[in-house]
Amino acid sequence: MSLNPNQPLTKLNVFSFKGIQMRSFHITWFTFFVCFFGWFGLAPLMPTIKEDLHLDKSQIGNVVIASVSGTIIARLLIGKLCDIWGPRKTYTALLLLGAIPVMCVGFAHDYTSFLLFRLAISVIGASFVITQFHTSMMFAPEIKGTANAVAGGWGNLGGGVTNMIMPVIFAAIVGIGYTKQEAWRYAMIVPGALMLIAAFLYYRFTKDTPAGNFDEIERAPKVKGKKNYSVLKDWRVWSLALAYAVCFGMEITFDNVAALHFVQEYKLSQGTAGLCAGLFGFMNLFARALGGLFADKVGKTYGMWGKGILLSLVLLLEGFGLILFAKSGSFGMAIFFMIFFALFLKMANGTTYAITPFISEKNIGLVSGIVGAGGNVGGMLFGFLFKAKGITYLDAFSYIGMIVIGVSLIVLVTRFSKEEKRVRLKMAMEYNK
Repeated sequence: MSLNPNQPLTKLNVFSFKGIQMRSFHITWFTFFVCFFGWFGLAPLMPTIKEDLHLDKSQIGNVVIASVSGTIIARLLIGKLCDIWGPRKTYTALLLLGAIPVMCVGFAHDYTSFLLFRLAISVIGASFVITQFHTSMMFAPEIKGTANAVAGGWGNLGGGVTNMIMPVIFAAIVGIGYTKQEAWRYAMIVPGALMLIAAFLYYRFTKDTPAGNFDEIERAPKVKGKKNYSVLKDWRVWSLALAYAVCFGMEITFDNVAALHFVQEYKLSQGTAGLCAGLFGFMNLFARALGGLFADKVGKTYGMWGKGILLSLVLLLEGFGLILFAKSGSFGMAIFFMIFFALFLKMANGTTYAITPFISEKNIGLVSGIVGAGGNVGGMLFGFLFKAKGITYLDAFSYIGMIVIGVSLIVLVTRFSKEEKRVRLKMAMEYNK
């Protein structure tokens, strides 16, 4: 671990709360975890909401699209705000603003108003960019991929816990005498309140960098215009955005439709379907961290080229897993292949952000925002498949699997390091010895 308390850490001890680096790390992943409650709290309650608001398949598809659409623009803006304001102020502002539609969605009484609230809530998804930005500031390059993956994975775990807990909160509210139509509305007050608590904790107990907040320290001046423009021309950024579109994009899509899919396909109760969908999210407990850990280890030996190969491989396995999930003939096999593709999907998430901070270290926020927005573009586009009347949910999963395999090939041929030729030559010379 770094000996200087004002420098990024070189080791990640997840059991430590000592120092501003580890305190910020734990508050950051916990805040992202809470954001998932607000962002996807409605997803496991959709069977009830569908009946209450009389939603058809096309309307549900639009809701799925809306749930990720606002995040696209928000992630691009948030990345730049992190570079300017710092993650502490940016996260606090997002939490305070995001809590409003979460707690007020209960006022929706028809399809249109519910759709607009869902769109507003989707802005909370920009929290991921701040999480990755803040973690990148607190850890040294050799451990940055692992730290980002653990923080992102434990935060994403909120998606699984949400699928399990929100039906319980819903049932408890029904149990004390409220109707189902009232219960889903009151249930959303809980994640909104948690977001307000997280806003206080974040502002009070974190710092932008190990050396202090942005307004307390001297920062190197930024070169305007040309530098950012060069980032936008960098194909590596867009390759990573594509990769994230088919891994994280699929994750948030599955978070949105899984409970409803299990209810419709296997006639499960809302609570049981939420538990099954929660298993998917619970893979984040270790799988995303595993991707970051492997990427850091591969990177020490093979550099960015090795990380790119690893990302391509896990995407390939995710794609095959999705196709097998779609072809499952029984509930048991569906759960098995769901866990299979979830493992590699979440490893792909971690691997992607083990590469992202190294594309342009002077524009970490901007690059993180673009790649993160790519995830939501993928989620939005996948939503159209689940909306289409002529395509079943199983067909949609199968088509997405094929798309993931295609993207894995694009990643395979992308040179993520400008020194790739030198690395390959060195490997060849060592092999010939």
